[in-house]
Amino acid sequence: MDHAADAHRTDLMTITRFVLNEQSKYPESRGDFTILLSHIVLGCKFVCSSVNKAGLAKLIGLAGETNIQGEEQKKLDVLSNEVFIKALVSSGRTRILVSEEDENAIFVEPSKRGRYCVVFDPLDGSSNIDCGVSIGTIFGIYMVKDDHEPTLDDVLQPGKQMVAAGYCMYGSSCTLVLSTGNGVNGFTLDPSLGEFILTHPDIKIPKKGKIYSVNEGNAKNWDGPTAKFVEKCKFPTDGSSSKSLRYIGSMVADVHRTLLYGGVFMYPTDKKSPTGKLRVLYEVFPMSFLIEKAGGQAFTGKQRALDLVPTKIHERSPVFLGSYDDIEEIKALYAAEGKKE
Repeated sequence: MDHAADAHRTDLMTITRFVLNEQSKYPESRGDFTILLSHIVLGCKFVCSSVNKAGLAKLIGLAGETNIQGEEQKKLDVLSNEVFIKALVSSGRTRILVSEEDENAIFVEPSKRGRYCVVFDPLDGSSNIDCGVSIGTIFGIYMVKDDHEPTLDDVLQPGKQMVAAGYCMYGSSCTLVLSTGNGVNGFTLDPSLGEFILTHPDIKIPKKGKIYSVNEGNAKNWDGPTAKFVEKCKFPTDGSSSKSLRYIGSMVADVHRTLLYGGVFMYPTDKKSPTGKLRVLYEVFPMSFLIEKAGGQAFTGKQRALDLVPTKIHERSPVFLGSYDDIEEIKALYAAEGKKE
């Protein structure tokens, strides 16, 4: 038995240790955020375990219900939603929860209330479960003053007001990517320890990328700037190499690749979805928050994505997010289109 190697393994930067280190930078901190995050991490571990044995436990089939978005719910969706609601409420640090799977926001009972509102998609990309493609959980956290009775306005805030955001991807490994407002860090679950270990410290998205990611099946319905940008990716006029198309169809997996390798992830408006397809609160905002904190940009076609002010909890929006220079190109195409009108 290699005792030296085992001893070294106790010197790892776990997510708990990382968050406690961050907390120590703020002497006024009460530790509430650390407790909330530990409950989110527990939820992610539970869902990861369930995803891994979904086939064995017959969790893959449909639950026979339809969620608020009109999508048929998979059993894993239902389970994941219950797991996160219970984990968040039991933390005693939340006030309002908004889940993709629930029509209405959940207001936590007064005895278990805290200072945070959490918006989340418990299992994004669940239509890909059956074919083994990576799926994930997305979450965003707002802090509110606890001097009033909570209302929906506490969560209907622009994304720039979030204090933290992240996602957990369940794939060949289980990876949790998190930003508490100061940089972006990635942690990978070590199954033998049951701990998330820091494996991607201080992620920075490349300034320009070689990949574009979009559902080209919608091309006939795109607006002019989107079509022009994709044309430019395929047939560059400046002598540069063409960009590669990579589209998984699972937002967590597509954004994760974009964050690490650079490029652009796009879900534009089109004639079928004039207001866009992705949900603002728990898909567009958390991912835009992470991309910006890693040095990239997120744009809706009209404005910075994090400046949007949602009016409904399940509101949708188009989004272009990724490398700084690539998003600048898209912004220029939209500006040129606007001048023509």
